[in-house]
Amino acid sequence: MTGKDHLLARFAKDESGATIVEFALLSIPLMAIILGGVDLGYQQYTRSLMQGALNDAARLAAVEDPQLAYKGDTVEEQVANLVREIAGTIARDADIQVSQKSYFDFSDIGNPETLMSDFNGNGQFDEEDGDCWEDLNDNGEFDTDSGTSGIGGANDVVFYTADISMPRLVPLHKFVSVSEKIEMELETAIRNQPYSNQGTPAVLCAVPTP
Repeated sequence: MTGKDHLLARFAKDESGATIVEFALLSIPLMAIILGGVDLGYQQYTRSLMQGALNDAARLAAVEDPQLAYKGDTVEEQVANLVREIAGTIARDADIQVSQKSYFDFSDIGNPETLMSDFNGNGQFDEEDGDCWEDLNDNGEFDTDSGTSGIGGANDVVFYTADISMPRLVPLHKFVSVSEKIEMELETAIRNQPYSNQGTPAVLCAVPTP
């Protein structure tokens, strides 16, 4: 065996660097798991914080002519700024969009207006049959969503939706196939205080087709 062959044989049997190679192979998936755990914890904590802020804002806005001590020309803007302030530096550069709809009752959220007469018995509103409905949002039309924009009036139920987009805390998107930003939607509903009598919805009927 020549000196060169002897050196190659020793190199082939040398396992002193195996740990480094193994760690290099495992480091990327291990890092992705660690970052994923951190990212998940961050998401859950931020969601909990912002949900609490949205609930607090809804309670503050449930009075007659609410005066929230936050910037904004509308209640929606003021609620969004309240959520931003409570979230603070936890959710940096978060884009928060708050919308709200008022309903006559909790059971009406996201549901069509109530049919008062269904002449062909199909469970749906048919204008040509002259069906009648309870005009819960007082707009003179039958709606598949009985809500109306704004905070409504006394005893109305206000349904808040907060759409949030914010950067991830850690660059998880560089290791696995996820978006660079966290997207979440928060919801809450609260009944306005009884500072007046709640209006009684009118019952309207469509004009049947001859």
